Amino acid sequence: MGLSATVIGALLGLGTQMYSNALRKLPYMRHPWEHVVGMGLGVVFVNQLVKWDAQLEQDLDKMLLKAKEANERRYFGASDLFIDTLKDTLIPFQFGSQLIENERMIL
Repeated sequence: MGLSATVIGALLGLGTQMYSNALRKLPYMRHPWEHVVGMGLGVVFVNQLVKWDAQLEQDLDKMLLKAKEANERRYFGASDLFIDTLKDTLIPFQFGSQLIENERMIL
């Protein structure tokens, strides 16, 4: 990716300088050193853009992992004790109501 980003940046800088000269109706290669500077700035810009994108992707992965862990703690971690307590209190009633319904069906 480094070589292609460098080439794209160089072409971007060269194209920008040539477009600038064309808009002002000047010869395309009026000051060649301006083209070299434009190519250098384009290379730096595109390479920094690629680095920024990679860093952004890493930061996003970290944030998504933290959010996933927080959601798991919220919904599965601390509430396990509450769910176990709830099961212990509701199971006798639940089975009792099912037994009553089963007896009604049999009768």
